[in-house]
Amino acid sequence: MAENLTHKENFFKGIIKDNPVFVMLLGMCPTLGVTSSAFNGLGMGVATLFVLLMSNIVVSLIKSQIPSKVRIPAFIIIIASFVTIVEMVLEAYIPFLFEQLGIFIPLIVVNCLILGRAEAFASKNNLLSSIVDALGMGIGFTIALTALGAVREILGSGSLFDFRFVSEDANTLLLFILPPGAFIALAYLSVLFNKISKTN
Repeated sequence: MAENLTHKENFFKGIIKDNPVFVMLLGMCPTLGVTSSAFNGLGMGVATLFVLLMSNIVVSLIKSQIPSKVRIPAFIIIIASFVTIVEMVLEAYIPFLFEQLGIFIPLIVVNCLILGRAEAFASKNNLLSSIVDALGMGIGFTIALTALGAVREILGSGSLFDFRFVSEDANTLLLFILPPGAFIALAYLSVLFNKISKTN
């Protein structure tokens, strides 16, 4: 329960101690699927952060009105509503990102991070604590996806956020922009992140 933690501790646990990607290994489908570049990782992270924040707010506000027998279906409907908003906004205003993320946008609905926070946290805590929790977890998720995308883009393409810093004919490790590279980069980043977080 959030009452045992200060808001500061509640916020930073999602970024460091309980990072959704590097520590809890949640949301692996978009993590491995869309992080071939830093921009894709950032885009998916921000989209997930928005859905997580809004769903936590709504669940926290109406939790007492939802019968326990339909709790999970109700949470999924709430999450799906915000995912639809994200999908429509991206398609209308950032079509190139919408095309890059593709099927992974609607799959935010079944991201275990979002449903898990709604069930384990927002449905049991007050509005402010739920907002802080969503921001911490969402920012932690965004940082992880962006970092993973950045490493893969640098090693695989010799660029970062599409800014090329090596010549096009330079040798790069193409493996890292392919699916196996996602697993390798994630493994090394997870080890590095956990070592750093344990020393702090």
